Amino acid sequence: MDVILEGLTKAFQLLASLDREVLGIAWLSLKVSGLATLFSLVIGLSVGTLVALSSFPGKKILVSVVNTGMGLPPVVVGLFVSIMLWRNGPLGYLELLYTPTAIIIAQTVIATPIVMGVTIGAMQNLPANLRLQILALGATRAQMVWMLIKEARLPLMAGVMAGFGGVISEVGASIMVGGNVRGYTRVLTTATVMETGRGNFDMAIALSVILLLFCFAVNYILTYIQQRERPR
Repeated sequence: MDVILEGLTKAFQLLASLDREVLGIAWLSLKVSGLATLFSLVIGLSVGTLVALSSFPGKKILVSVVNTGMGLPPVVVGLFVSIMLWRNGPLGYLELLYTPTAIIIAQTVIATPIVMGVTIGAMQNLPANLRLQILALGATRAQMVWMLIKEARLPLMAGVMAGFGGVISEVGASIMVGGNVRGYTRVLTTATVMETGRGNFDMAIALSVILLLFCFAVNYILTYIQQRERPR
């Protein structure tokens, strides 16, 4: 119990003193996971909507693959991204391994199936005749898709929150492709693992508290956007 109290005290001290290293780690975590979530939103929302609104052979198999990807282990993603970015790998010439960009790539791969799977489910759950009604009112296909997205915004925002939560809290892929380099690729989760391994439980708890505060703040903003009432 004393260790937990010391960790909470340490977290308050780090935040109150605006510790530069901790703030740098926290900012990198937010930037990397935020960009990964944004990229996964663009890819997952567009492809998921296309899949949901289309009929083609093998659609059920594709949806099953996407749903399987929603539970993709981060270490597996980290392994394959590392192989692709390794200096002898297909993309080794880009020299991205052990950089923040590599972490963004890995986290985008993790979050995209989550956003895509939720998008497919949300769009398919809309009334079947809604598309025809919108088109009958004179809307273009682009306007129809946009209106369907707005209609399904509640589950779609839940998918974004799930995607962000999945990447901001993962550690395996970040360590494997980022290397946990101090001042460069060290994020909150990898720093927590490192401090725990060193036996610095107060620092590890402090970093965990900061991570939880970040998650709460971002999800509160997204929940506010999700739950606000439509203008009447």
